[in-house]
Amino acid sequence: MRWQRFISILKARDREFVRDRSALAWNILFPLLIILGFAYAFTGDQLDQYKVGVIHQPENDEISFYSTQYIHFIDINELERTTAIDKVKRHQLDMLLDVDEKRYWINDSSPSGYMLEKVLAGSGGEGYQKQRVQGEQVRYVDWLIPGILGMNMMFSALFGVGYVVVRYRKNGVLKRLKATPLSALEFLSAQVVSRLWLIMAITSVVFIGCDLLIGFSMAGSYLNLFLVYALGAFSMISMGLIVAARVKSEEMAGGLLNMMSWPMMFLSGVWFSLEGLHPWVQKLALLFPLTHITQAARVIMLDGAGFLVILPNLAALLVMSVIFLLLGVLLFRWE
Repeated sequence: MRWQRFISILKARDREFVRDRSALAWNILFPLLIILGFAYAFTGDQLDQYKVGVIHQPENDEISFYSTQYIHFIDINELERTTAIDKVKRHQLDMLLDVDEKRYWINDSSPSGYMLEKVLAGSGGEGYQKQRVQGEQVRYVDWLIPGILGMNMMFSALFGVGYVVVRYRKNGVLKRLKATPLSALEFLSAQVVSRLWLIMAITSVVFIGCDLLIGFSMAGSYLNLFLVYALGAFSMISMGLIVAARVKSEEMAGGLLNMMSWPMMFLSGVWFSLEGLHPWVQKLALLFPLTHITQAARVIMLDGAGFLVILPNLAALLVMSVIFLLLGVLLFRWE
């Protein structure tokens, strides 16, 4: 591998991206607009199903609340009480009920919790005592930001590598590069490094800008958070190389990239918690890099988790990166 050739391709790709002002602006504005929209224009419209954790499930419906439609009641073991309260704080549960002690917990910043509290009071639960969530409450926007940043990285990585390389192939750029001493390894490495540093630079700008505008929670280490997003971006870029390896049509590339990105966007816990979903859905979500990025970033930002806590997520991202990268390199063709 000749470093001079690698650096030349890297510089060319960087200049191409920076000169495309519309793409650069969209990568910065898109996540910012989403976060601002959820932070200030969230109207309280609810999903069809609320999630209520119940300690000591009643043997019969002693109050009509337990037969209310669109509420998913989840059994909570007595030993899991503290964990369940933390889930209420992090919007993973909308409400926690203790039937024996007639108490309930909600997050006062949760629109879903507010609605459930009103339903409980109006369906025979007037005797239940409200308990404050212990510790600082987590706003929905605080819970949302780690996933939004990861989702923006996903689109930038997949389309910024997969779509661009396919366009090079279609326009004959790769055919001309094949006639040069440039190797496939040098070319792909330059694409990966170029996209990686651009993604991290843009994500850092968006992170700082959102923090100044909104002031979200950051309880953990910035170094650990940077490591999660850097490894996550590398994993996403490597995934994009699989599409870039052989596909010749931009339309086909767009379809394949959307087929990769949309399931990840909805099943990786970006918009809503996976708590209470079918176990096979939760297991399927673990196959997506975005799931591990979102999980690790959230526990760092909201709980102040250390390196050992996020180590399983980092290991999963590393394994995925190696597999995707090897497949991309082995399948790559210039024409």
